[in-house]
Amino acid sequence: MKIAVISDIHANIYALINILENIDDEKVDTIICLGDLVGYGPHPNEVISMIRRRHILCIKGNYDSSVVDNKYSYIRETPINAFSLPWTVNELREENRIFLENSPLKLTLNIEGKNILFVHGSPNAINEYLLEDGDNTNEIMNTITEDVLVCAHTHIPGIKEFGDKLYVNCGSIGKPKIGRPNSTYCILDITKESGIKAQIKEVPYAYKRTVKDVTMLNFPNELIHSFETGVE
Repeated sequence: MKIAVISDIHANIYALINILENIDDEKVDTIICLGDLVGYGPHPNEVISMIRRRHILCIKGNYDSSVVDNKYSYIRETPINAFSLPWTVNELREENRIFLENSPLKLTLNIEGKNILFVHGSPNAINEYLLEDGDNTNEIMNTITEDVLVCAHTHIPGIKEFGDKLYVNCGSIGKPKIGRPNSTYCILDITKESGIKAQIKEVPYAYKRTVKDVTMLNFPNELIHSFETGVE
């Protein structure tokens, strides 16, 4: 079975459209989204509508949760979020807020005898950063019962083996932090014969269209710059 894992779209419709076209070329069996559909970007309703229209299985991200709560529940209280949170709350249609509210926090699948846990941040917290070489990542990978942990939230993709367990971070579609304005996502190829193979894909998109939209909407310069550079 071939699964595309996407996350952290952050209301960037141009990046999402581009990635879905790329995924269609890969002829995957299904797509799973690890959340953070909204926040930072200018197209929250368009992004959620596309995810719903494509019937993409989706869990909840920390920014999604904070937008539902309309407070800094799971995001930092920064100048950028002081702009982005209320802007997104005011922009979001009620039907899309309800979709975010009712999305699950995690997902576990058994595929070809392998148990795979999908989370946004970590199994412990929706807003915990699991970096590839973090001490907390090592601790979690040594304690989970599943064979594979697939996460996001950091916006930094990575694949690493921890003994007989596999850590995968799919990165970010709409607001990368890799030093380049490119989307990243992951393809999991799972067979009985070969087990699980994970691949990170990095794909350029027309980021200048996003920059144009956020500029016209008078988004903060620091936020605009992050879309241009792939640096937070």
